[in-house]
Amino acid sequence: MNTLRKTYINEIISWNKKLNLTGLKDAEEIGSKLYDDSLNIAGALDLGGAIKVIDVGCGAGFPGIPLKIEYPSIQLTLIDSIGKKIEFVKHAIKLLDLKDTSAICARAEELGREKDFREQYDLAVSRAVAKLNTLCEYCLPFVRIGGLFVAQKGPDIEEEISAADRAIKQLGGAFKEKISVASGFLVVIEKKKPTPVDFPRKTGVPSKDPL
Repeated sequence: MNTLRKTYINEIISWNKKLNLTGLKDAEEIGSKLYDDSLNIAGALDLGGAIKVIDVGCGAGFPGIPLKIEYPSIQLTLIDSIGKKIEFVKHAIKLLDLKDTSAICARAEELGREKDFREQYDLAVSRAVAKLNTLCEYCLPFVRIGGLFVAQKGPDIEEEISAADRAIKQLGGAFKEKISVASGFLVVIEKKKPTPVDFPRKTGVPSKDPL
């Protein structure tokens, strides 16, 4: 087993005793259902070179940290609005000595409007954070034209994709494909044109009033 993988998973188990990082309790489950599942993104996309990746709503660091461990050349930004989870992620980055990796406690609605982050990334990834139409408003503002947003989703995705069609187009994206993986599907959206300046809307609005 990859030494960094083992260290990361063991650290999650240790911190989970005082902080609810995941409902999974043992190393085997965390390894297969979170770590290995995160790597399905790499199986679907080319992660070669120093591409810029942002993990939106990273929680304990999935899928971003496993991707960084296995593909160290990527430049990774992890964001989450929960300070204690970002505290763990920063600890993990330092412990694992991950270069070109940063963790920020912020709301996607706010960070997505800042020029240093808006349309600066080749790839945005997100796992089980919200419905797809809401996720698109969180994530597509970060993606450069020609870049991709990949959402990790469960097995029942058709209705969600259909409901998100308007949001995807309104935010400058186009549905590219859905890729079947063991846990469900990867929904791949390509950024075709700039996200209009009105988006993302104010904090809380995308979840309360999805496009």
